Amino acid sequence: MDLKGRVALVTGAGSGIGRACALKLAAEGARVIVHAHKAEETQATVGAIQKAGGTAFGITVDLRDDPGVKTAIERGIGEFGALDIVVANAGINGVWAPIDELQPDEWDDTLNTNLRGTYLTLHFTVPHLKRAGQGSIIIISSINGTRVFSHGGASAYSTTKGGLLALGQMVALELAKHKIRVNVVCPGKIESKIDENTRARSSEEASEPAQYPDGKIPLTNGHAGTGNDIAEMVAFLVSDRARYITGTPVWIDGGQSLLVG
Repeated sequence: MDLKGRVALVTGAGSGIGRACALKLAAEGARVIVHAHKAEETQATVGAIQKAGGTAFGITVDLRDDPGVKTAIERGIGEFGALDIVVANAGINGVWAPIDELQPDEWDDTLNTNLRGTYLTLHFTVPHLKRAGQGSIIIISSINGTRVFSHGGASAYSTTKGGLLALGQMVALELAKHKIRVNVVCPGKIESKIDENTRARSSEEASEPAQYPDGKIPLTNGHAGTGNDIAEMVAFLVSDRARYITGTPVWIDGGQSLLVG
């Protein structure tokens, strides 16, 4: 999966899946524009890539800031003079609460970060891919909102993840004539920091009991996957080995979503 000569943008690359993707793409030879919400996380990932012998440039911006996103992306692309790959990964769990308790500003925060933030990422990068005459976009969604609907209180989060799948498939069709491929990766339970930022409030009131067989994740007997499990698939999908794949959702969850929808 040689990516030498390619330039990749990875959003939300300060930790978890995004960081793993940035490190993997760099290891495959890509020059990586590393985005994170916090400057220290951006620089930590850039430093890790450089220490491993790769090339990276960091940008730090709140993806809810329209002009800020445009400026940051343009600065990153300007550093390397091109763009070939976009991995739209940034997102939050937000507040998980019953729909009648979930406040409008909490709903907006999750949708603006996860769904609108991804839209802005594509909005400001697609013109560069069109000019290049080819490209590959990966949108990181989730099994939640696409296959699984049993997590009580996760209405805002699941809405964004279902929306990202629809966005990816719509844009895949729209951009096919420009030789730009778009695919959607839907992880299950992955070792990351995102759960630490989940704010749950009375979410048990919105839950319905779900009976799982022994071992919630069949393939691993309940153990979560890792960011590297996702990064390996991302590296394949953005490579020429996946040249005939577009508009495709890929669930990476060890069979978790086959148990309860």
